[in-house]
Amino acid sequence: MTTLANGLRVISEGREGLQTTAVGVWVDAGARYETIANNGVAHMLEHMAFKGTESRSAQDIAVEIESVGGHLNAYTSREHTAYFVRVLKEDLGLSVDILADILQRSTFAEEELERERAVVIQEIGQSEDTPDDIIFDRLQEVSFPGQALGRSILGPVDGIANMGREVLFDFMGRHYGASQLLLCAAGAVDHDDLVALAERHFGNLRPGERNSFEVASFQGGERRDERDLEQVHFALALPALAYDDDDFYPMQVMSTVLGGGMSSRLFQEVRERRGLCYSIFCFASSYKDCGAFSVYAGTGADQVGELVPVICDEMLRLSGDAAEAEVARARNQLKAGTLMSLESSAARVEQLARQTLVFGRQIPLDELIEKIDAVDVAAVRRVAERITAKGNPAIAALGPIAGLASQAEIAARFA
Repeated sequence: MTTLANGLRVISEGREGLQTTAVGVWVDAGARYETIANNGVAHMLEHMAFKGTESRSAQDIAVEIESVGGHLNAYTSREHTAYFVRVLKEDLGLSVDILADILQRSTFAEEELERERAVVIQEIGQSEDTPDDIIFDRLQEVSFPGQALGRSILGPVDGIANMGREVLFDFMGRHYGASQLLLCAAGAVDHDDLVALAERHFGNLRPGERNSFEVASFQGGERRDERDLEQVHFALALPALAYDDDDFYPMQVMSTVLGGGMSSRLFQEVRERRGLCYSIFCFASSYKDCGAFSVYAGTGADQVGELVPVICDEMLRLSGDAAEAEVARARNQLKAGTLMSLESSAARVEQLARQTLVFGRQIPLDELIEKIDAVDVAAVRRVAERITAKGNPAIAALGPIAGLASQAEIAARFA
């Protein structure tokens, strides 16, 4: 990692024998850096970055990248925004040039913005029509009600329909300074060459200030939407751990034991033994200051009444009877998944960027594996106890939900 005079961090990992490079710019700001008034701006900005600059039209951007066989994409999360390209190694310079152009000289032309508003509103509508997608927005909303972390990444339809160019320029001005960006590459890349490109294309970018955010507090509650669907989509969350918590890695192992695969407790008990659902899994979401541990299941209207108590019981049991064999299996699943995913340069550059944004450094692979290997049964039991003892759960349910217990009844199981 090299830091330029203006604060831009340049990170690379060269890999022998590859002919392609994955390169991107990660912004240390996402949806949780918005206000109620501009909710959805981070995502809209991600869309509009490809819609034309002072020297390139939207078509020019697409044609230049695709003419060399490259792929250009972006995403917005609650804490970060990313713009990235995958190209042949000889086209790294073009990639950095285009990334610098869209992030410093986008024009946000009114006619392009008008079209993109309509596209994003369609995206919101599509999400609303996808139960196993929107259920997680509902869960986030009731986990962190009235807070930036609980608001939708896409934003509300009314807000998007009325979002003007000045809102985009203002958000970019606040959050896209050099010290708020990472230029990161992996694959066929030479670090000195990447630094030289960064100096040429980003060297005059204003420094900016490190972004601040509203501290989040998990509250819990419920959101129920009665709909005429074939299935009940049910999700439950409990407050969990931030990235920098000492039990972060035990939480990942615990999550895998509980609901991380076909051998997990939830899959075996809920689906295999009882036949109560087709899909069930859990996952731990960590943020800079907090986290949420979530379980999702899709089940029938007649089964939901039996399903939910079983889920709660399995979560609670883990703190008392986690066994060595299942913990060892979970550790191996996590290590194998990590190693397999990093065979892709695109996955490796994503990990490098996220580690730097979250921890301020790259975590060597040996250190990562060592942290996973260090998780024992006692650690899994401890973190299971920490999470299930943390209080009021968040509940989101969608579909024919008449048979679902009340939030108070579910909460009482964790009291």
